[in-house]
Amino acid sequence: MTDSVHSMDAARASSSHQTLSPLAVLLITFALAVGGFGIGTGEFVIMGLLPDVAKTFEVSIPMAGYVISAYALGVVVGAPIIAVLSARVPRRTLLLWLMGVFAAGNILSAMAPDFWSFTFLRFLTGLPHGAYFGVASLVAASMVPPNKRARAVGRVMLGLTIATLLGTPLATFMGQLLSWRAAFYLVGGIGALTVALVWYFKPKDKVQEGASILRELSAFAKPQVWLTLGIAAVGFGGMFSVFSYIASTTTETAGLPASMVAVVLALFGIGMNVGNIVGSRLADISLKGTIGGSMVFYIIVMLVFANFAQYPIVLYITVFLVGCGFAPAPALQTRLMDVAADAQTLAAASNHSAFNIANALGAALGGLVISWGWGFAATGYVGVLFSLLGLGVFSVSIWLERKTGHA
Repeated sequence: MTDSVHSMDAARASSSHQTLSPLAVLLITFALAVGGFGIGTGEFVIMGLLPDVAKTFEVSIPMAGYVISAYALGVVVGAPIIAVLSARVPRRTLLLWLMGVFAAGNILSAMAPDFWSFTFLRFLTGLPHGAYFGVASLVAASMVPPNKRARAVGRVMLGLTIATLLGTPLATFMGQLLSWRAAFYLVGGIGALTVALVWYFKPKDKVQEGASILRELSAFAKPQVWLTLGIAAVGFGGMFSVFSYIASTTTETAGLPASMVAVVLALFGIGMNVGNIVGSRLADISLKGTIGGSMVFYIIVMLVFANFAQYPIVLYITVFLVGCGFAPAPALQTRLMDVAADAQTLAAASNHSAFNIANALGAALGGLVISWGWGFAATGYVGVLFSLLGLGVFSVSIWLERKTGHA
């Protein structure tokens, strides 16, 4: 990290830290985390309600799966476009608009009259996803001293990880008990609550000095931005590869009853929360050490999963540890703030585009090795491959940093 970037971040954080009380910082962070909780719940609840959606619209389950892809595409497309076009919009205003669109998208999704309108609405609902997390992370980091930025980012992401543990199961249960439409009404309500919380607790702010579309676009002229996004795009592919087929691995490979799938999913969710909390603390100690160490950790865990997932106790432990692999997420988000310099909004928002690319790549390659007859546990080998690629991209990033003398 260059001295100028560090000084800039320190000045911003110091200014906010001096004008906001600890209680105010806590309440603003809570409001931002509620938004993350709503987004996480809305993104993952559809996976448990897919058969219900297919039945309502009289389509096959594989075809109903298009709605998942549509949302992911919305995230990938929306994050950079919104970040660039909103360069001259104050962050508080932008957060309100982003969460307002998210809330409206979910409520309208619940009212969709046919399959294709529902699919289009899921795409629209995904558009604010990445930009919201990017801007929310920047706001959270700006309110604390520089040595606590990753933990601040982690607290925002805690909303997302708690959603995998509590929000998604509860919304899925509601959807199965009442209707899948009820689940999306619930998510829309969480989005509306976030709008109210941000409006009430987040003070009005001004447009960042010198902010412009061209300045944001300059992020993509920085090799370290691309390399950091590349780490996320491939390094997390293994987690999504294993997670996408974990139900079948539990029943087919480990021979456990279907009732245990919920337990395994809960272990994954607990792991994500532990990884987020521990990873954000480690990142404030060593940003690059956390990223590189996590890739090595993942390689080991994935190898154990691939070779011993047939044993229930090993499955339980490794699924928890795969969830813990979320640990480098706050570190990557924080590193993007460093390497992007003045173009932080675009870089921070694009991080979630990269995560969704990892989701698509992991699920696709995992499905490929399963179709080749290698078995569901072979998704662990896919994880090893992605982690090695992530470690390789990270190594190039460090080499370039040392060669040029700055991040």
